Amino acid sequence: MGLKMTIPELAAFMAREFPQVADDFVIDALEPHHITLRLVVQDRHLRPGGTVSGPAMFALADVAVYLAVLSMIGPQGLAVTTNVSLDFMRKPGAGADLIAKCRLLKLGRVLAVGDVLMYSDGSEAPVARASMTYSIPPQQKSA
Repeated sequence: MGLKMTIPELAAFMAREFPQVADDFVIDALEPHHITLRLVVQDRHLRPGGTVSGPAMFALADVAVYLAVLSMIGPQGLAVTTNVSLDFMRKPGAGADLIAKCRLLKLGRVLAVGDVLMYSDGSEAPVARASMTYSIPPQQKSA
């Protein structure tokens, strides 16, 4: 199964459907079942001490899996997270963007499961790992 959405199409979808956060994320790479997504870290993503907050890391993982799923099934805005497990392993580098490397482990008719490793830009050691399950809405039949 090949890609159903390209990087520009995914970026346009985010700008249209999620304008409140679309500028926070940049797609660095896209292949079938894989996406590399960057969180462009700004002051609002930081917690006391100058490191990226847990909610910002959750958002990065969530958007990475969401976009990986959409890249494979097309623009289904109602795909939703149904389960998440997030492990924080290291303190992210101060001021560095976060990079999410996501791979879809399963892409079925109704569920998708993705695994995400997150890194501080320029570091080889992951700062967090997420496992996420998405519910895929039923395909609408055309008349």
